[in-house]
Order: sequence, then structure tokens, then C-alpha cells
Amino acid sequence: MIRILFMLTLLTGWLLSFCQVTTADNPKIRVGSKNFTEGIVLGDLLTHVARASGADVDHKSALGGTQIVFQALEKGDIDLYVEYTGTLTQEILKGERVRSLDQLREELAVKGISMSEPLGFNNTYAMGMKEELAAKLNLTKISDLATRSAEPEIAKLQFGFSDEFMRRGDGWPTIKALYGLTQTPRGLDHSLAYRGLESGTLHISDLYSTDAEVKYYKLRLLEDDRGAFPAYKGLILYRTDLAQRAPDLIAALRKLEGNISNEQMTEMNARVRFDNEPERTVAADFLNRNFQMNIDTGNAAEWRRLIGDLWRTTLQHLLLVFVSLGAAICVALPLGVASYKWPPLTQPILGLVGMVQTIPSMAVLVFMIPLLGLGWRPAAMALFLYSLLPIVRNTYNGLAEIPPGLKESALVLGLDSRARLWWVELPMASRSILAGIKTAAVINVGTATIGGLIGAGGYGEPILTGIRLANVGMLLQGAVPAAIMALAVQAMFDQLERFVVPRGLRLAKE
Repeated sequence: MIRILFMLTLLTGWLLSFCQVTTADNPKIRVGSKNFTEGIVLGDLLTHVARASGADVDHKSALGGTQIVFQALEKGDIDLYVEYTGTLTQEILKGERVRSLDQLREELAVKGISMSEPLGFNNTYAMGMKEELAAKLNLTKISDLATRSAEPEIAKLQFGFSDEFMRRGDGWPTIKALYGLTQTPRGLDHSLAYRGLESGTLHISDLYSTDAEVKYYKLRLLEDDRGAFPAYKGLILYRTDLAQRAPDLIAALRKLEGNISNEQMTEMNARVRFDNEPERTVAADFLNRNFQMNIDTGNAAEWRRLIGDLWRTTLQHLLLVFVSLGAAICVALPLGVASYKWPPLTQPILGLVGMVQTIPSMAVLVFMIPLLGLGWRPAAMALFLYSLLPIVRNTYNGLAEIPPGLKESALVLGLDSRARLWWVELPMASRSILAGIKTAAVINVGTATIGGLIGAGGYGEPILTGIRLANVGMLLQGAVPAAIMALAVQAMFDQLERFVVPRGLRLAKE
């Protein structure tokens, strides 16, 4: 058992040192983006501009909703990202009663954040439905839904909004109060709403005015006749100290101000959503055409990117799996031994690790982000917690199931409690303990994909992109390597059994 700990600790240390070596010149500029197509396109656009200005850049893509990304900027986990004026006034600074750009700058400056001038496009919220259905029911304004709510065909309409829109101060709560709507909408992912509208299982949803889906799915935007939605002009938020750390970057970003129109933004979104072009390629092409930049977007560059991404996500995934597993072994083995040695502790220990296992992974991540920030640390902590149960339970079961006769033999030989544990009981339970560690490792390989939600990288990154874009090929870029890694980890532990399980137990098995 000492050899198990020693070997896995060595492996974990190697991964940590390797990642530190390979990232010794780690990107000094960290770009963030929200988890929707436009946010990621804009994040890649900032990344290209920053790289062209001479900065080393890391794009932490699809980090989550507004609050997660803004808090990451406040804490310094990222240095810049694109936000919207309406989101700033109605959600982030909603208690400050700010309206003008100058007021926004003053309030953000207190938080150590600066902002650019608007980039040019206005991606306001809207409520929309299929054009054919809207024409049939003669619906043109949001107020029509309230004034005609008693009509049977209007009453049967199914409302579905993104989870963020359901909670935001500039979303459903305001619309519901201002227009007097009584419908009960369901919450769902923003990208899934379009599929619901197309299939007819959903009739009205929240939209972004620059979404490519509006034209593609032939949707009608209902007029906001009571002015509930403010303007949502895109602009860049960045940490104030960036002006001193990377003045050339700030100067390069200024060139974007006022130079991205609604039509251009919609076109970029459409190329990603419906032409299946990578966000970074679309962003690079926009900069090449409109700012005479020379960013390589050819097939060779794309293949280099794919190979580089696979190598990077594999290392990140291995880091998440083995750092969390190594830490779990160091904690779970003593807990398993304690639950065996001291019976009054058995149920409390097993009950506690069992309870931890039932906590949803998203809840764990949300709880860990304020404590550990974004990146691999909160993801590794979540995986650590989920690794405890199989190791603790298998350690306890392996020790508890040792035949009483063997324990008595060790006692007759005069071995004290410590010696019996190290030289008899743990070796006898090694097969069960190793099985628990192997189970935790294989589960970790699959569960580590949640790291893609918070910028931890790993195979979750392409999987989440594939889900968001309904791109099976992209999804398989993460799912297939994850499956192969799970098989490889299982095979590794099968081989490890030869070195850690006593020969007599292996012969008995054979």
C-alpha cells in the first residue's frame, strides 16, 4: 500500500512539474468569454488582437454566465472580456442607478476595472417566436401577449427562457411586471430554445438581436413597445492595471471601438452556428478583412491548432484526474482505516463521504469558485470530493472482510496493532483498496469534463463546444479521447496490481 501512495504521488508530482515547465512562460494576458457563441467569438477576437500586439495570451473560453465572468475579472482570474451596457446597468451595477457611460466608468473604476468605448453593435434582448405562428395569431408586440391572454390560442402558448434571463433584473422579472404577464415559463439553455421553437415544443423565448438563428429559423422579434429592454452595446472591460502591463494591447484594442456593426456581428455568429467554422477562424478572418491583419487561417494552421489543442487538453485532463486522485488517496485511505479500527466512527465517516457524493457537480463548482477562483483548482477539488467514497468504502470493506483466523494468527505471532495493520491487514486488503482507487480514477476521467465549464480545460472544452453548437464532430473530439483515457487508466491499474497485491492473493485469484 505504501507503494501505491508512493507511485501515484510521484505521478502527480511529475504532472505538476511538467505543467509548470511547459507553462513557465505562461500567458500574461488572460482573456475571458461567456458561454455563448457571440461571447466566444469576441473572446477569440480579443485574443488575436492581443497576440498581434506582442502579448502572450490565454483565452479562458465559455466560463459561464455574467456573474461568474465579471467576478473572475474582479479577482484577477482574467484580465479582459466583452460585456454589454445593458448588462452593466441592469445586472452587475443594478443597485447603483447608473445610466450613462461616464457613470459606468466611475463605478467600475472603484472596482479596479476600466472600459472601452462601445464596439459598435447593439445586441439587445428580445422576445421572439416563429414568424408563421406570429402571423397566424397576429402578434406583433409583447403587450399583445398580455391584452389577449384570455384568448384560448394565446393562453396555450408555451414560454421558455434561458436560465440567466429568468433571474436577471433586465429579464423576465421586469418583463413580467411591466407588461402584466401571467404565464409560467420553463428554464432551459439558450441554444436549446431555438431547437424548441423550431420543433414547436416551445412557442416564445428570449433572443439576442444579433443571433444568427433569428434569420435562419425565420423568427419574429416582438416589439418591446413599453421599453423594457435597455441598449446592449458591446464594449471591452479590462483590469485597470493592464494599461501599465500591456500599453500596446490597450492601444490595439482601441482600434475596435465603433468598428463592429450589427450586420458584421450577426454574420460572424452565423458562420460559427451554421457553417461550423471555428470561432477563432471567424474572428481572425474578420480582423484580416477589416483591419488588414495577417492572421493565418489556412488548413495547415487549423491542423496545427487541432493537434495543439489535443495535446493541451490531454495534459489538462491528466492534471485534473491525477492531482485530485492523489489527494483523495492521501485522505481516503486513513479515513477507511479509521472507520475499520474504531467502529463508532464507521457510520459517521461512510455517511459523510456518501453525502458528499450526492452533491451535484455544478453546485460544488459554484461553491468553490469564490474560494479558489477559476481554472483547474476548483475542478480538482470537486473531483477530489467525488473520489473519496469509492476509496474509503473499499478500504473499509477490504479490511473488514479479512478472515478472523488470519487476524488471530498475526496476534499469536506477537505483532502489535500497528504492525498487524501494515504487514498483514493492509496487504490482505490491497486488492479491494486498489479496486476502489481504480474506480475513483475511471470516474474522475469522465467527471473531469466539468472542468470545461470554469476554464480548467481538459476534454470538457470540446465536448461543451460540441453541445453548444450541436456539432457532433466537435463533441467527439472530447468524448473519444476521454473514453480512450478511461480505458488506459483502467489498464494501468490492472498492471499496477502485479506490484502492489501480494503474489499469494494474485495466485488465489487465478
